[in-house]
Amino acid sequence: MTSTTIDHRLTRPAGIRTIQLGRLTVSYVPDGHVQLPGRSWLPTTTDEFWAEHPEYLDDAGNLIASIGGLLVEYGERAMLIDAGFGPLSTPAEPGNAHGAIQGGALLDNLAALGRTPQEIEAVAVTHLHVDHLGWLWQPTADRLPFAGARIHIAEAEWARPDLAIAEGTGQEILDIMAPQVRTVTDGEGIFPGVHVRIAAGHTVGHTTYVLSSGGQRLIAFGDALHSPVQIGHPELHAAPDHDVAESTEARRRLIAELAGPDTLGFGNHFADVQFGRVQDDAWLPA
Repeated sequence: MTSTTIDHRLTRPAGIRTIQLGRLTVSYVPDGHVQLPGRSWLPTTTDEFWAEHPEYLDDAGNLIASIGGLLVEYGERAMLIDAGFGPLSTPAEPGNAHGAIQGGALLDNLAALGRTPQEIEAVAVTHLHVDHLGWLWQPTADRLPFAGARIHIAEAEWARPDLAIAEGTGQEILDIMAPQVRTVTDGEGIFPGVHVRIAAGHTVGHTTYVLSSGGQRLIAFGDALHSPVQIGHPELHAAPDHDVAESTEARRRLIAELAGPDTLGFGNHFADVQFGRVQDDAWLPA
């Protein structure tokens, strides 16, 4: 892949992508994308910083962040990690660190991958922000699409609804999800080859999920990182990070682990370079 191709992928949302990880089939299921103004989303950056890293920004100065879910299949069984933004769109509003958000494509893309919502046995949530919960509370027809699935959420995250509400996740969303929620703790197995790893900082119970099969690993790291530019600059925190020091330490640990052998990463918001590995303090798309 040429550098020109990589640069182009950095400023467009991702489409469907499937990789094989041992006996696990892992697919990104697009729902939409969000515009993240570089200066406000990574608030310690400067104009000079972005002048040195222009390849990550579109012409309007935005990071283009994909939004969707990760489909994990083991034989006939299937689960999702995160559930997109749902059939909604919101414009950019003054005072918000993020720009316009567009969702709505997840169910169609799940169908394109040969799966129905009824076949999804569990949805593992990285954290309680609305761009990861959309299809867990948005009804289609008279039924929630994933009404039959368990919703896995870290115990520490679910125990602090006040923090989720303060970040824009309404109480009504939590109430709709509550009957399906099964809280999880660090190290717990939730599906063949899938284990919970708490990586607090972005939120109080932010969770990554480690997929292991056939001697290979993939870390679905949620919002521990929002852009590949942070790989070489882990000191850059995101505007909504709950605990900046804790999120920075989580990024450093994660980046070191992603540089290890036989380890891939999945960054939900990583534009069109979501699957990759760390090499020489940079993101190498897979």
